[in-house]
Amino acid sequence: MKDNDNEAKIILQDVCKSFGDFQALNNINLQVNKGEKIVVCGPSGSGKSTMIRCINRLEEHDSGKIIISGRELTNEVKDIDAVRSEVGMVFQNFNLFPHLTVINNLMLALKLVRKMNKSKAREVAMGFLERVQIPEQADKYPIQLSGGQQQRVAIARALCMNPEVMLFDEPTSALDPEMISEVLDVMIDLANEGLTMICVTHEMGFARSVADSIVFMDSGEIVEMKPPDEFFNNPESKRTKAFLSQILSH
Repeated sequence: MKDNDNEAKIILQDVCKSFGDFQALNNINLQVNKGEKIVVCGPSGSGKSTMIRCINRLEEHDSGKIIISGRELTNEVKDIDAVRSEVGMVFQNFNLFPHLTVINNLMLALKLVRKMNKSKAREVAMGFLERVQIPEQADKYPIQLSGGQQQRVAIARALCMNPEVMLFDEPTSALDPEMISEVLDVMIDLANEGLTMICVTHEMGFARSVADSIVFMDSGEIVEMKPPDEFFNNPESKRTKAFLSQILSH
């Protein structure tokens, strides 16, 4: 990796991934620089979630290179742990521990990974609950919260680790329509603070207002990548045009 690439937080070079005979990713090349906001869209099964799961080593890529902040992601456990400490991830279905209160969900990694004592961990966790505007929910259990509130807890939990990069895997797809905006508002605030983000989503209004670039994927490939204005107003690929005509008509 060259010295002048030091602003690159994430580099994917010729990344491939298969599940049996199914080619999920085919020669993916992508660079995300510090502070960039990338929105990834495309039809179901196009490889979007697989790509970001590979970035966080939740899936192991078959070939090619994935480099996070200058560190190549290999089978070495220390490399995987180092990457996960820098890369936060928010899933579709919250992935909160149901037997722990909200505050204890946030404090867990701070105590186990960051080795904070209980009082310091609680102080940090409360700060992030305030940042996502639900400090009053600290002592409730996840089941007592709405879906939108649970997703905001999940975002706060990821932020607790002070990640360099945040990955969002369709963070609003499991939510009722009236709850989507409260989660997107938090994500817009994070984007405005300069956090490096990759977000898989079909929320095109969010993409238009926040993204530096929009990536369109289909059949395991990056078909097109453009700034929002060009992406929406002047898509080149027939596949991109078909996708946009379908999604924007709803």
